[in-house]
Amino acid sequence: MSLLIENVHIAPVAGPEIQSGYIRIEGDRIAELGPGPAPAAPGAAGHSNRIDGTGCLATPGLVNTHHHLYQWASQGLAQDATLFEWLVALYQVWAAMDAEVVNGAATAGLGWLALSGCTTSSDHHYIFPKGRGDLFAAEIEAAREVGIRFHPARGSMDRGESQGGLPPDVVVEELAEILAATSEAVDAYHDPSFSSMLRIAVAPCSPFSSSAELMTESAALARDKGVRLHTHVAETSDEDEHCLARFGLRPVDYMEKLGWLGPDVWFAHSVHLSDDDIGKLAATGTGSAHCPSSNGRLGAGIARVSEMLRRGANVGLGVDGSASSELTPLVGELRQALLFQRARYGPQALTARQALEIATLGGARNLGREHELGTLEPGKLADLALWRVDGPFTSAVADPVCALVFGPPPPLARVLVGGRVVVEDGELRTVPQDAAGRAGAEAHRRLMRLADERGLTAAKELHH
Repeated sequence: MSLLIENVHIAPVAGPEIQSGYIRIEGDRIAELGPGPAPAAPGAAGHSNRIDGTGCLATPGLVNTHHHLYQWASQGLAQDATLFEWLVALYQVWAAMDAEVVNGAATAGLGWLALSGCTTSSDHHYIFPKGRGDLFAAEIEAAREVGIRFHPARGSMDRGESQGGLPPDVVVEELAEILAATSEAVDAYHDPSFSSMLRIAVAPCSPFSSSAELMTESAALARDKGVRLHTHVAETSDEDEHCLARFGLRPVDYMEKLGWLGPDVWFAHSVHLSDDDIGKLAATGTGSAHCPSSNGRLGAGIARVSEMLRRGANVGLGVDGSASSELTPLVGELRQALLFQRARYGPQALTARQALEIATLGGARNLGREHELGTLEPGKLADLALWRVDGPFTSAVADPVCALVFGPPPPLARVLVGGRVVVEDGELRTVPQDAAGRAGAEAHRRLMRLADERGLTAAKELHH
């Protein structure tokens, strides 16, 4: 199959922008792009697969590098809590989830991401209550139906309250079962091919919920199987204090001690970094997922993104779990990232085009897919978004990249994943949009009902 997009402003991220040009797609890849009308190509002149991109901005598809999809079912709770307070309030509610909850939440969450220009998303799922079905398979099935590339990270926790950790013992697993289940997930699902729609990462939850043994054994397992590593690091000052008290080290130094720095690792948040920490991330090629809305919602702080970029550390974007950044669209995080950096460092701290690069190429680098995704170039996968910037209000902004980043999210004309239409004229085309939304609402109702049946209502946990 071939597809031709014409008369479109192209922001390829790699290389100069094209004010009016074309993108030709063959199969699942970009065949060529350039200024002006498309040159004649074999089989292209007579086919009807053409999109008139007049009034549109073409960008690479956005890449979400940190999420917790199951949390779609627990939005709006613990509204004024810090991270640790929020976790304590919600852990036991999440312990009631089952595969049906996860599938519904993931369907809604991934559909929402696609509607915000996302073509590839990771997910960090780290709670696996016993006897509740195959939760990992449930979110993978949702991603297959929605039709975006998926990088689920098999998370884990083995340090419950009885061992000095934050989570209650009811939501942690034993080390041996974690390693076995993680190995099985990689073997069953990971596809390393160029056009892969599904890759698996290994992801113990955090320094305050995972033992040193789990961290080191997980790193060994991931490197043996050739997959990536992910965890939460330096999200809050509470985490700094916990790591210093328990390990005598700050979070990044602790990660270094455990062998968790390197080009196959990306951290979530990385808010509370010292100058030395930033240097270590840059020197080792360790990436970070910046989640500005979630960090703001929980009062965690503002990550030093501008300084990280200046010193050569890679940064991608993430919306984080829906329960700590309710209904946050991925494209909205470009604006949040820009504004947070400027609020902290001044108006030249982050440009619109840097924000776009973080959300595309930066995300692809975090996931180890910078040779396949993240820019619009011949030979790369045809994952792209067409933003309509010619509306009666947005057309007053002459610079379409400025309109995308500085203002509210513009309407989407198309989202393509491997050349396949996932969103058209602001509507999901792979799954019924209303049904996806209802699945998320039912997941919320079901989770609250299951928690109530166990005497773990959200109200009781929040009051506690």
